[in-house]
Amino acid sequence: MVLPEEMAFAINWLKENGFIPVYDERLFMQHFIFAGDDETRAANFQRYLNDEMINAIWCARGGYGSIRIIDKLDFTKFVEHPKWIIGFSDVTVLHGKLNRLGIPSIHAAMPFYFANKTPEAKQSLIDALTGKPMHYEIETHSLNRSGEAEAEVVGGNLSVLIGMMGSDTFPETDGKILFIEEVDEYIYHIDRMMHCLQRAGKLDHLKGLIVGGLTQIKDNAHPFGQTAEEVIAEAVKDYDYPLCFGFPAGHWDDNRALLLGQKVKVIVPSQSDASRSVCVSSCQPL
Repeated sequence: MVLPEEMAFAINWLKENGFIPVYDERLFMQHFIFAGDDETRAANFQRYLNDEMINAIWCARGGYGSIRIIDKLDFTKFVEHPKWIIGFSDVTVLHGKLNRLGIPSIHAAMPFYFANKTPEAKQSLIDALTGKPMHYEIETHSLNRSGEAEAEVVGGNLSVLIGMMGSDTFPETDGKILFIEEVDEYIYHIDRMMHCLQRAGKLDHLKGLIVGGLTQIKDNAHPFGQTAEEVIAEAVKDYDYPLCFGFPAGHWDDNRALLLGQKVKVIVPSQSDASRSVCVSSCQPL
């Protein structure tokens, strides 16, 4: 659930940048931790999926709840007239569904706490929505694996991805660049989830792996012995595709837009060749 004052900044930001926010009081409904019961939330979302006058659906916040309504939604009209669906974290469920439908989406910051996002994060969402080319350069990481890849990006929050394993909302990973990020997890949980992906063959045929924010990661009283980054690097050590850590997307202030389901070029230089990693994305509006 969200409160009106928590949405005010993002709504004003939309107006200031030439967008027309469309919402009503149903946005502020409450049922336990949710913005209405499952049937109400599904009906509200369905209304915007079907509305041909709506160009994008910007999910208000993450948390938990998308998986409870995904099977209640009918994407028939949406496929005929697609629009951007924007969000991250719990919205990974929707990103996965759209990937299976062959429709791109935008992994980006959401209205909740949007005021705290960096200017670069805010501008990247405008660029994604208006079809401007997107080019990111980030500091290299000692665990990066050099290489180049050009393929569609899929993925999102690691825990949510694992929760979708075996379902028709888990994205296709073969021949794709997988993006993952995580927040508030134990290192051994991340180790378990990476082994889960590995055992299911989801890491075998990637074109690349991009790792975003790994924030508020916890360890036990008896330390696991590796960092979260080291756990991920070890899980893919037997592959040769490029590996990039520290991408500016995830549960932190610099949560920049990443186009899922669209082709992206990733260049990860060797440690001796350059001090920067580059991710280049071409965006075409729906």
